[in-house]
Amino acid sequence: MQKKEFVKGAKIAYETIITNFAKGTLKDIKTLLDKSVYQQFEDAIKDRQSKKLSSETTFIGINSAEIKKHEQNKNMLEVTVEFVSEIISCVKDKDEKIISGDPEKVKKVLDTWKFSKDSRSSNPNWLLIDTQA
Repeated sequence: MQKKEFVKGAKIAYETIITNFAKGTLKDIKTLLDKSVYQQFEDAIKDRQSKKLSSETTFIGINSAEIKKHEQNKNMLEVTVEFVSEIISCVKDKDEKIISGDPEKVKKVLDTWKFSKDSRSSNPNWLLIDTQA
């Protein structure tokens, strides 16, 4: 595994997943998510929708992405990456009233995500299997 190439791909996946989750468009990122992570994201989006909340997210960029741990568990490769990014986000209610976040303020976000891939698979994609904010 080329470390540099992996980090490059992880950054692309991170931004894609963050922005699609905010928009509530999980079908576009289904191939990047483990079943349990997909379910967690889907539940969070359904919860947001049931409360008539909208999420607005502007992804500014990634300050750093660093591999914190990599291990092989039988045929599964697992890599933990720590991302530091800058995001503008807020959640609004049905009346467009801001209930959390700030649409004018860039905030620094620290996320630790774990990706997994079967070393025997010809599929080059890694799956997101765990997230910690």
